[in-house]
Amino acid sequence: MSTVAAIVAPSVDAPLEPGTVTRREVGPKDVLIEIVWAGICHSDIHTVRGDWGPQRYPLTVGHEIAGVVIEVGGEVTRHAVGDRVGVGCIVYSCRECENCLAGEEQYCLRGMTGTYGAVDRDGTVTQGGYSTHIVVDEDYVLRLPETIPFEKAAPLLCAGITTYSPLRHWNAGPGTRVAIIGLGGLGHMAVKIAHALGAEVTVLSRTLDKRDDGLALGADHYYATGDRATFTELAGSFDLILNTISAKLDMNAYLRLLSRNGALVTVGASAEPIRISEFTLQAGRRSLAASGIGGIAETQEMLDFCAEHGVAPEVEIVTADQVNEAWDRVLASDVRFRFVIDASTFAAAG
Repeated sequence: MSTVAAIVAPSVDAPLEPGTVTRREVGPKDVLIEIVWAGICHSDIHTVRGDWGPQRYPLTVGHEIAGVVIEVGGEVTRHAVGDRVGVGCIVYSCRECENCLAGEEQYCLRGMTGTYGAVDRDGTVTQGGYSTHIVVDEDYVLRLPETIPFEKAAPLLCAGITTYSPLRHWNAGPGTRVAIIGLGGLGHMAVKIAHALGAEVTVLSRTLDKRDDGLALGADHYYATGDRATFTELAGSFDLILNTISAKLDMNAYLRLLSRNGALVTVGASAEPIRISEFTLQAGRRSLAASGIGGIAETQEMLDFCAEHGVAPEVEIVTADQVNEAWDRVLASDVRFRFVIDASTFAAAG
């Protein structure tokens, strides 16, 4: 085993600080990756702050990872030293259950192994990408197309696939009317991907403050949900609504914006329970659903799609000593639109 530099959360409410994590030795099917860029996801903050349940500390988070292969195990066939690769939210699964065999490891019936805060196959707690290196089974490592700018690739491994998967599953494309709730880290990727898929895209945001941004990213329309008239004007307008925010919403109001057979899909996980009226659903055979990231094959499909269509996140690059400030800014919605950490600064921070 080896020790590498990292940014560590020492407890549920303490600031992040420089530290180290331990990585296992490279096994026959493993890939050792030198991390170059690490994206900041709102999930990182939710996890450390205990919003989704208690954690074991110290904990290093980060599941948007872009880097370079520097060592491979003797049985590795998918990746070679020097390859540009990525790691997302999954680093292991059972590979035997119905969902894994269908290529949807994110829904592993035995529980997928998350990139951080999960129990790994050796019984240790997984530690994430706010670090200089990581060892991952080759089957959970993605190929990063050369045409995707390296510094913009990392957020695709979470924000990209989290929005691509439901848009594909619910058949967003030409002739479909798609609304995106929120224009943050997830929302701006949803707009770009839905536009690239050929859908008519509407952004639903609390105010019109980001209207120019939304239209520049590919939205056809932009409405303020702080204006109650919006819900009257847009009643029955959408085939698919993708909720990308984690704040509590009046879901019944948004469900009424769906056309007959429409679906409202949430990918922004709120810590509070959702209350809905069955009558609102029945009124148009509407559906309320949720989606969580994507499997490895679909994530590679998403990366190749983004490369083909020139889709990449809008990012702001920060260094290791700016991560606490960046987290504060995420919570204040003060980022355009995703933070990416220069991983070379992790070692210097210690």
